[in-house]
Amino acid sequence: MKNRLCTLFYSRFVTLEIVLVCSFNPKRNMNYSRFLTAVSAARKPSPIRLLTELQQRSPPTLISLAGGAPNPNTFPFHTASFKMKNGETIEFDGTMMTRALQYSGSYGIPELISWMKELQKRLHDPPTVSFSPESGRMEMCVTTGSQEGLCKVFEMLVNPGDTVLLDAPTYSGTLAALQPLGCNIVNVPSDQYGMIPDGLRDILAQWDSHKPDSTTPKVLYTIPNGANPTGASMTLERKQKVYELARKYEFLIIEDDPYYFLQFQKPWAPTFLSIDVDGRVIRTDSFSKILSSGLRIGFVTGPKPLVDRIVLHIQASTMHTSTFTQLMVSQLLHSWGQEGFLKHIDEVVEFYRAQRNAMLSSADKWLKDLAEWHAPTAGMFLWIKLKGIKDTQQLIMEKALEKEVLLVPGGVFNIHSSEPCPYVRAAFSLSTPQQIDEAFKRLSALIKEAL
Repeated sequence: MKNRLCTLFYSRFVTLEIVLVCSFNPKRNMNYSRFLTAVSAARKPSPIRLLTELQQRSPPTLISLAGGAPNPNTFPFHTASFKMKNGETIEFDGTMMTRALQYSGSYGIPELISWMKELQKRLHDPPTVSFSPESGRMEMCVTTGSQEGLCKVFEMLVNPGDTVLLDAPTYSGTLAALQPLGCNIVNVPSDQYGMIPDGLRDILAQWDSHKPDSTTPKVLYTIPNGANPTGASMTLERKQKVYELARKYEFLIIEDDPYYFLQFQKPWAPTFLSIDVDGRVIRTDSFSKILSSGLRIGFVTGPKPLVDRIVLHIQASTMHTSTFTQLMVSQLLHSWGQEGFLKHIDEVVEFYRAQRNAMLSSADKWLKDLAEWHAPTAGMFLWIKLKGIKDTQQLIMEKALEKEVLLVPGGVFNIHSSEPCPYVRAAFSLSTPQQIDEAFKRLSALIKEAL
């Protein structure tokens, strides 16, 4: 038995220490090459990209004739100033603006990566921090939103015919990224507390855990907090059981956690990253829900051998996330510090908690006898099952518009979207409480007409 002490920071000034009792055996040696697709394994470092990163680490006295970067003196932009809601400003003088408008390294700008690594250590205390690089030491890279990171993770790991485990209904962007890869997507049962370990165990029983072969699942994908669309959040006990199955059957876990910072209960839930004693968790984070969705800043955290492969793909595709937006976010985070960042998170959470409560109140008022739902403990969605309605597709896409109310029919989040689905997804992020109440009043009338 190995006990691990984790410190979870759940407000600006208060910490809670808990012991994660994990009956995990010592670290297993990971053979990361067996997980790579042929395309990912064939990727080579870009010599030009390496020169760019080398030059950025060099002293200003270096004279470089190597790079093909454009001359910033030809750019029409000179300076920029961003006024924050608290009255403070972020200034880009001429020197900073020159850097912001130029190429940068494919991992992300160093000061943003270092800031985020310290935050990950504080929030998750990953066991992999102490690993050697080749054994899976924690590494990070910046991606253009977490969606880019997800797509590159899937393309790194998933071959045609591979089996991918996930708990549907799930994020439609995940299905859009996976399905063209020609993989076999297997749905793991879930409920309001996330993926059900016994259901996963039953699915895995068809494979011999002692003899992994080409058909054995290599990847499990899940959204552990405030899942889109269901709002489900996985308990620590379930995460530990899922992780044990990952060790037994030798698969990787993709922890897609864009709603981690939108948890309504304290302390925040321990993550798969925090119990990853092997280096088999790849985690994606996003600033879209807490800073800005338009800035397109996301992060991939995981074993260095795998993150390095993702960066090779970035070198050959987007090259890097916008230097401009990275510097904006980096300047903001450094001015705030970790305490200021977490204070901002508290304020964001308080807003979404009030929005959720308003939606739950209106649901009780208008839909109590017409639908079923579970109160989400994170995220920005309410997953509603309409009683007596076999499929919501036509109801929402045709008749709901006549009532001037719009939700997402639940079928679009299923592996087979054409199958009948009695659910709808309602988002409480943008509408006012008054608009939410009126929307559910209209939905109530719509359901009554359809019954």
